[in-house]
Amino acid sequence: MRYSISDLEQLSGVQTHTIRIWERRYHALEPSRSAGNTRFYDDQQLKRLLNIVGLNKSGLKISQACALSNQEMDALLDQQIKATVAEDEHFEYYISQMLKHGISYSEFHFDELITAGIEHYGLNKMYKYVLYPLLVRLGLMWRRDQLCPAQEHFIVNMIRQKLYKAIDEIPVLSSLAPSWLLFLPEDEDHDIGLLFAHYMLKSAGQKVIFLGSKVPLDSLTDAMNNKNITQLLFFIVRLKPRHEINQYLNELSARFADVKIRIAGDGKIIQELELPSNVSWFQSIEEFEHLITKIKHAN
Repeated sequence: MRYSISDLEQLSGVQTHTIRIWERRYHALEPSRSAGNTRFYDDQQLKRLLNIVGLNKSGLKISQACALSNQEMDALLDQQIKATVAEDEHFEYYISQMLKHGISYSEFHFDELITAGIEHYGLNKMYKYVLYPLLVRLGLMWRRDQLCPAQEHFIVNMIRQKLYKAIDEIPVLSSLAPSWLLFLPEDEDHDIGLLFAHYMLKSAGQKVIFLGSKVPLDSLTDAMNNKNITQLLFFIVRLKPRHEINQYLNELSARFADVKIRIAGDGKIIQELELPSNVSWFQSIEEFEHLITKIKHAN
């Protein structure tokens, strides 16, 4: 695909003028030019930029990250992929075997394995120690060119189906109960974490209104005005400029000043934000479980 520099800004979270500085000062990227002399970038340049951002967030200086060759970046990615190997060999068995069956599009064997894991460990434990680490590894492998988008989509959708099934098996509560509203902002579509939160809340006897991904703010306002919603939850996963996220949080906080707004997602992004007073961040599944228990007992 071809990307403009503004496309790179939206996909990486790095502002356009910063990308230009990195190009000029550190030779971070090498854009191509069209017949009309317009600069554009390809998939490899996008992945290189995402790798630079990822390495910088892991502690490497921008100048050092930009100076790395693609081969050196691949070596560092290999180290990060190795770091996702579970200490418990039983969990790693599930991760590696699900990855193997997912890459080969083997629906039967993938389903057989994930079903057996959920039956043995329960969905909460399976998600924490197998499914989430698997998703992290998938992202790193995509950046390393070790799998294609179709393989990633297949695996993610197999996991999504299991979460939908587990959610559907829990009875729906009375509409009179206070509700959580779960959604993803208009530019977010990674919904696996949100689906698992839906499952956790329903399992704990909480009423949930689930809107899914890519919800415009005005539609969110309409839902909030028509239901007894006391808690609002969404995830921040996609990289984007920090000022844009802060602006969104401030507008959300102002519109729903009497509602508890909970956020989760990429900690490297969220920890740099300025959170309004009615917005809180839970950083782990255990923290979310504690929050659910606390709210349940308070009611």
